[in-house]
Amino acid sequence: MGFTRDKLRGSNFAGAGYGLYRPTSWEFTLPEAARALCAATPGAWISHTTAAQLHGLILPPWLEDSTELHVSKPRKLPETRRKGITGHTLLAFEDEIETVDGLAVSTRARTWLDLARVLPLPNLVCMGDQLIRIPRIVFEGRSEPYATIASLRDMMARHGNLQGIVRARAALELMRVGSDSGPETMLRLAMLDAGLPEPELQLALWSTPNAPSADLGYRKRRIAIQYDGGTHNDALQAKSDARRNAAFRNAGWDVLIFDRDHLADGFDSAVRQIKAALRRAWTDPAVVAGFAASG
Repeated sequence: MGFTRDKLRGSNFAGAGYGLYRPTSWEFTLPEAARALCAATPGAWISHTTAAQLHGLILPPWLEDSTELHVSKPRKLPETRRKGITGHTLLAFEDEIETVDGLAVSTRARTWLDLARVLPLPNLVCMGDQLIRIPRIVFEGRSEPYATIASLRDMMARHGNLQGIVRARAALELMRVGSDSGPETMLRLAMLDAGLPEPELQLALWSTPNAPSADLGYRKRRIAIQYDGGTHNDALQAKSDARRNAAFRNAGWDVLIFDRDHLADGFDSAVRQIKAALRRAWTDPAVVAGFAASG
């Protein structure tokens, strides 16, 4: 590009690792930094936390904004050793690496498996739920999930000695199709940890298209549970939520609504409210009659 070594060592440029330079006024974006790193590291691909960030996967707060770059190589190549770079050498099959806008990166499924060694179990389940959820084509432009329970199990069978494989297996047993967000998964896990019955997910009020639905709940006990995150502060969304909740209440359901404050306390207060709702359900004549009718 016409730059001499002296110019690169001047005040207008800063070293970004061996063989990597950037203008001092230029802050790398994550994709730019990843692209430069791959260009300077033949045979490598972006992996682990960096791949999760590029794919938009759910990460815990302490990893969401990590600036450390992770790059992997096949075991036959020497591990990458650069300042600010975490290098890995591992076995990866051809279908576990993809090219996104010319950048080699581990697939979402393989990224989930690689992170099993560092993510706490609940966070690994959150990311897994994100992979297996059925997308809405009108919003996301796709109709197929990124992975299925079966495909993840097949991938794990290839890597029985990988660090974190035991935690990945435990996470797979806890993953469910139907969770639309990390907090919804965390709420479900908190309910299970408290010994509550397994809730249904995306619980439709009626068996008709576009029927109001609850994030999770108990149909036989007429309990609808909603998690309203930041997007629910929008005025139009708030009106839609109000209509949805009114439909459930008019049908005789108990509607419980939780938000980020409940997430902050680990859903402890939410679990107490759900337990109280379950106790109320046992004294509701309509609910008791429904149980009797269903056998």
